[in-house]
Amino acid sequence: MESQPPTHDFAALDPTLIIDSVESLGLQSDARIFALNSYENRVYQIGLEEGSDFGQKIIGKYYRPNRWSNEQIQEEHDFTTELSDLEIPVVAPLQFNQQSLLNYNNFRFALFRQKGGRTAELDNTEHLEWIGRFLGRIHLAGASKPFKYRPQISVQDYAIDSARFLLDNNFIPDYLLEAYQTLSNDLIGLLEQRFQSDSISSIRLHGDCHQGNILWTDQGPHFVDFDDCRSGPAVQDIWMLLSGDTQEQQKQLNHVLDGYFEFAELEPAELRLVEPLRSLRLMHYASWLAKRWSDPSFPMNFPWFNTPNYWEQHILELREQFALLQESENLHL
Repeated sequence: MESQPPTHDFAALDPTLIIDSVESLGLQSDARIFALNSYENRVYQIGLEEGSDFGQKIIGKYYRPNRWSNEQIQEEHDFTTELSDLEIPVVAPLQFNQQSLLNYNNFRFALFRQKGGRTAELDNTEHLEWIGRFLGRIHLAGASKPFKYRPQISVQDYAIDSARFLLDNNFIPDYLLEAYQTLSNDLIGLLEQRFQSDSISSIRLHGDCHQGNILWTDQGPHFVDFDDCRSGPAVQDIWMLLSGDTQEQQKQLNHVLDGYFEFAELEPAELRLVEPLRSLRLMHYASWLAKRWSDPSFPMNFPWFNTPNYWEQHILELREQFALLQESENLHL
């Protein structure tokens, strides 16, 4: 049975507590704290006194309560450590007394070495192939054994539960209610059909492999933020790197796969899941914002959410996805 995460308010996570949590591990902070762009958890760049084994700055990640269990977080840590041990460029958590999941005053947190970099250029064919090679290695390792506690990408979790939350909690305006209910039901039915295939395997994934989670240096890419790592089809870590019309996406895909196929294989049937996975992400993102709406940082940082215009645009996007799924225009190997 999984242990339950502690409950607390992020408002209690003040600079004093952050410094105390770091110094409880024997480190000496210089009291410089800089909040980084993160909404799901709270992430800070924390300065250290000179002479630290970890340099003058580390990254502290303080986990949102009631999201992941301790076992699920530990599996994230173990996966990234496994990849790092294989010399795959990921940012794995630091260990203290052989523990990576730390706790201070009921706040679960982890510390990481600071790894800088610029945004990967996804219109650069060399960058795409380089990313593809490392994704192939990540997936080769990811296929070696399953997750035990981390969830799987599914229509139930990302679509059915997402739609139900929005409806049960009265987020959809009354004048759009019938349109949303009808469209989401039709879309969910089509998504369930698309994910019913014995040829699609499920492996351990990064899960949220978009441009912002790949940082670039002169030594190439490194992958950050495995907070959403899940089990699912390998193409989940590929499709978010693609943009533009179908022809442009096909060119980008070819370059990614040129590198990917040096280390791993991809079932052709998985490419039929690109638009279904995009649809799942759209539905999941709307409910993610809704579930976090009581967190004061969300209305402040997402002021456009939960307005009539937002829901009109969301329904329009879902209609467009439904049309794309019906057209069945697929990328190919």
